[in-house]
Amino acid sequence: MPILSSRGAGSAKGFGLTSGGKPPYSIDFLVIAGGGGGGRNNIGAGGGAGGFRTSTQTVVSKTVITVTVGDGGPGSSTNGPGENGSNSEISGTGLTTITSTGGGKGSGGGGPPGTGGSGGGGAGFPNEAGAAGNTPSTSPSQGNNGGNGVNPNGGGGGGAGEAGNTDGNGAGGDGTASSITGPSVTRAGGGGGADTGTGGDGGGGNGVNNSGPGNPGTTNTGSGGGGQGPNAGTGGSGGKGVVILSMPSASFSGITTGSPTESTSGANKILVFNGSGSYTA
Repeated sequence: MPILSSRGAGSAKGFGLTSGGKPPYSIDFLVIAGGGGGGRNNIGAGGGAGGFRTSTQTVVSKTVITVTVGDGGPGSSTNGPGENGSNSEISGTGLTTITSTGGGKGSGGGGPPGTGGSGGGGAGFPNEAGAAGNTPSTSPSQGNNGGNGVNPNGGGGGGAGEAGNTDGNGAGGDGTASSITGPSVTRAGGGGGADTGTGGDGGGGNGVNNSGPGNPGTTNTGSGGGGQGPNAGTGGSGGKGVVILSMPSASFSGITTGSPTESTSGANKILVFNGSGSYTA
């Protein structure tokens, strides 16, 4: 009887299996960067939301997926803009790296607002222009422009779903909904500008006009912080980002670092990384 080749169509590799015995499988990714901090004084503006990007990619056994979750930018504690948020990213051998850019800082005068995943708003005095979102450019877009300052309102920070000021002067742009964890959740809203601009849906911080701080963006939504109006207090800090993976439960290896939150939705295993870590396929 002839000996069958181990590389023939009937072998493990012939069926698309890896040397570890597990077939390739798809993972859905949601990658949201940290939101920008709000500005202080001169009718401070809201920070822009962190970049919001999705991807579906095929992985093979033993691929290590490195997850970086960006921090939100601090709000301004002096007369001027806050700070940009930090990038979030997924990468690994054989994967297309997905980088979401931190949200742009909201202006408070004394310095321009920041470009970013979504742009920061412009100060209300002297009617400063908002900064550009989707910077650097991605397709689909990772975010939107910050709103212009229109005295007596600081501009709203851009959100993943719309530009700042879309819902009125000083309003943060709304975020974008995703069902990657099962139920639909909106994240990455822009921060509201002072006087009293509302943060965008998805966790954007409200602007304030008192001696207290602007409201922060909600943590692990990548939302922008709210602006602060008078010469007191601080701008709101941007919300930390998040990275979420969804894959077939039958393919889940159980090998992670960074202590992601695990859950199940239908036939899928969900990993929510609120901080940096990794998953090994």
